Amino acid sequence: MTTDNSTTAEDESSGYVLYHYDPSMAAAVIFVLVFGASAVLHIYQLSRTRTWYFVPFVLGCLFEAVGYVGRAMSASETPDWTLKPYIIQSILILLGPALYAASVYMILGRLILLLEAGEYSLIRPNRLTKVFVLGDVLSFFAQGGGGGMLATAKSPSSVKTGENIIVAGLCIQILFFGFFMIVTIVFHFRHFRHPTPQSYNIQTPWTKLLWVLYASSLLIMVRSLFRVAEYIEGTEGNLQSKEMYIYLLDALLMGIVSVLFNWFHPSRVITKRASGLSTVKSTEILDGGYLMERR
Repeated sequence: MTTDNSTTAEDESSGYVLYHYDPSMAAAVIFVLVFGASAVLHIYQLSRTRTWYFVPFVLGCLFEAVGYVGRAMSASETPDWTLKPYIIQSILILLGPALYAASVYMILGRLILLLEAGEYSLIRPNRLTKVFVLGDVLSFFAQGGGGGMLATAKSPSSVKTGENIIVAGLCIQILFFGFFMIVTIVFHFRHFRHPTPQSYNIQTPWTKLLWVLYASSLLIMVRSLFRVAEYIEGTEGNLQSKEMYIYLLDALLMGIVSVLFNWFHPSRVITKRASGLSTVKSTEILDGGYLMERR
């Protein structure tokens, strides 16, 4: 996947080491294709189903694809790396999962309202999406600001500050995502014990969507924990000095999340098209839920 050697590249203006290895062209191209193909399919699915709450997820997929284009560009420049491709891959790969998370949050809010199970949620359904997306926005801008500072650092102190801001942003993401997983588990447990009447009327596979949320949430959480450890270790740490980690604990996990939602798109459960299989018709409303109309 990569050639681990002592070759490094530095930004001449700051002396900051860009890579501690020769970036792998093959690995970068593979994930350009994975995320690119997934993004194209997501755009097609989005246009057909009009699931606009999934736009952040599609943007995240595009961020990942372009990010790995940046890594491929860096690989083509070996050993004379330049700053622009490094910035592209560093920031976009870092931020993509935050966009994934935004859509994941919105799916749960819609699902709870679809099942008319608001009393089982730790947060009122019309507030659930807003609370978690707010945390996601804070995380997104913190990571983006830290990534921008790190990529343009002029001194070791600026590098450290950038890393600390990124870690803070990732910790915000982990905190909100951890709470989100608790909310999801509590909702699932309560509904399992006392199913709502509406859940019997809905013939779409909503339980499968819930398990897809569990799987994607776990993968995003593992990736975020890896990123925190990576930046806490710093540029001289083992996680940043070996390329295999970013592919095993970031690219692969996020690739699975992206393809997972291609395979089981949420529109199968919470759009008008999906409701054609049930006794319920759903109409989207602004607060992120659905108004339920009996046929």
